[in-house]
Amino acid sequence: MELSVVFSIVGGMVLINNFVLSRFLGLCPFLGVSKKMDSAFGMGMAVIFVITLSSAATWIMYYYFLRGDLGPVLKTACYILIIAALVQLIEMFMKKTMPALYQALGIYLPLITTNCTILGVAFLNTTDAPMATKATQESFFLAVLQGFSGGVGFALVLLLMAGIRERLETTAIPKPLQGIPIAFFCTGLMAFAFMGFIGLI
Repeated sequence: MELSVVFSIVGGMVLINNFVLSRFLGLCPFLGVSKKMDSAFGMGMAVIFVITLSSAATWIMYYYFLRGDLGPVLKTACYILIIAALVQLIEMFMKKTMPALYQALGIYLPLITTNCTILGVAFLNTTDAPMATKATQESFFLAVLQGFSGGVGFALVLLLMAGIRERLETTAIPKPLQGIPIAFFCTGLMAFAFMGFIGLI
């Protein structure tokens, strides 16, 4: 396995093809949980955990069970069931060990089940779409690495946004721009900033 392939997957998923900033997936939890740094960190770790394990489980499910005629029909349903089971596990774990963080995340924790980012990575690992890489379709390790990198990219922009929004609380912002409008504006500026990484890999 070439090291350049590993670096291109990690760099691509974290910086260049970040799911939130380049494909605009997972915006609901991104905007909902990025108000405070601690809740953003908790959500980021939860997404990394779920997206990594779901990448592994969905890759195995597809390449060993769903490659027949019924595969395209059952793929989405199977992927959502796998993701839902993993989210349920992390939800029970957080409720028992970190009740304060569990309360802070609120409705956004179970919404990880329908987070487009997680489902997007699962499909990216098991599709022949032009944006998918052949390496992740043929290698279990690279598929899991792509999932992990996608989760790290999501957590990175979530923490950056939380830092920005905490600073904005002490800033005089015109009333029409307060809340979600200024958050969208900052997200757009972050997307422009991340475009600067294009061409590095």
